[in-house]
Amino acid sequence: MSLLFTPRKIGNVELQNRFVNSATYEGMAKETGAVGDELIKRYEKLAKGGVSLIISGHMFVHSSGKANKYQIGIHSDEMIPGLKRLAETVHRNGGKIAFQLAHGGRQTTKDLIGQTPLGPSAKGRDPVYFIKPREMTEDDIIEVILSFGEAAKRAAAAGADVIQLHAAHGFLINEFLSPFFNHRTNSWGGSEENRFRFLKEVLRKVKTMVPEGFPILIKMSTNDYTPKQGITPSLAARYAGWLAKLGIDGLELSCGTMNYSYMNVCRGDVPLNELLKSLAWWKKPMGRIMIGNLAGKYDLEEGYNLEAAKMIKPVLGNTPLFLVGGMRTVSHMEEVLENGHTDFISMSRPFIREPFLVKKIKEGKMDKVSCVSCNKCMAAVVNDIPIYCYSTGFPK
Repeated sequence: MSLLFTPRKIGNVELQNRFVNSATYEGMAKETGAVGDELIKRYEKLAKGGVSLIISGHMFVHSSGKANKYQIGIHSDEMIPGLKRLAETVHRNGGKIAFQLAHGGRQTTKDLIGQTPLGPSAKGRDPVYFIKPREMTEDDIIEVILSFGEAAKRAAAAGADVIQLHAAHGFLINEFLSPFFNHRTNSWGGSEENRFRFLKEVLRKVKTMVPEGFPILIKMSTNDYTPKQGITPSLAARYAGWLAKLGIDGLELSCGTMNYSYMNVCRGDVPLNELLKSLAWWKKPMGRIMIGNLAGKYDLEEGYNLEAAKMIKPVLGNTPLFLVGGMRTVSHMEEVLENGHTDFISMSRPFIREPFLVKKIKEGKMDKVSCVSCNKCMAAVVNDIPIYCYSTGFPK
């Protein structure tokens, strides 16, 4: 039997195969953050399609950390009934679900959260929102750490099987980890150990708020691809080793940031026209030039986080590794599993196009996913519309 269809445990949860739906912002929650019917239908299809672990789109743990208009919320007890319905839907259809907990940090707007976005440091205006964040105070930091803990408690109460902490893509935890974003010189920055402290404290708090043995995963960037040096594969390897010693139950590797290196997160075509639709009329001429200059520079490379995974896997010991990033052919997926470079295959865009992908592979009906990496689905995010495969029609 292919390794793709052999069981593997993360913590005390056994997964029936090695396919994981990597967290994907859906744009399907209500503006309050509550779960809606459209979101339920998406997760129902993924579970029926045979995905062993479905990691949710990022859920904001605090009102200051909301990053998208129709993002799932886990910041309030009022969200629990909808979250419980989401978990029950996945379970009823044979799947397991992880709730991804996140704080948007500086990658949000005043209009969305009603205040100046927070960050570890106030340096620099980002190239998307043109906002200079407010440097977090000690009280801010403690409050957000506590909010991650409370969110984890809600996740367990709602029936999630696993929790994943989002420490990638330029969001708040990634900002603390990265020397590009974190310019603090106190105990929350200034050295690798101090920049790691925020994630360490979040992890510690989360562990106190969930039942003993509850599986906790981390999603971490291996390369920020920021204008000046941020996280690099070698730094990510050191962080990974520290996380393994802290007893995490799995590490998912990604790269890039949403505001500084978007096309490194999702490589492939640059959907110029779709991205331009999100801009005000007066921004479109400059946007056409800036976005147009990206075309042809980010062609999809299968397994574009694989080399970083090869550096990081040895420091993890028995901690499972999840690899995301352009995984497209079944033979390549099997090869990286057989060579021990990863333990799970995470995918995002392929499952948007084909929620029944795993079942088709198991039945021998396909040896390569049909996603063409046109990235029109990802352009939906900036246009505040639900994620679907817009190259095959709406909805699919």
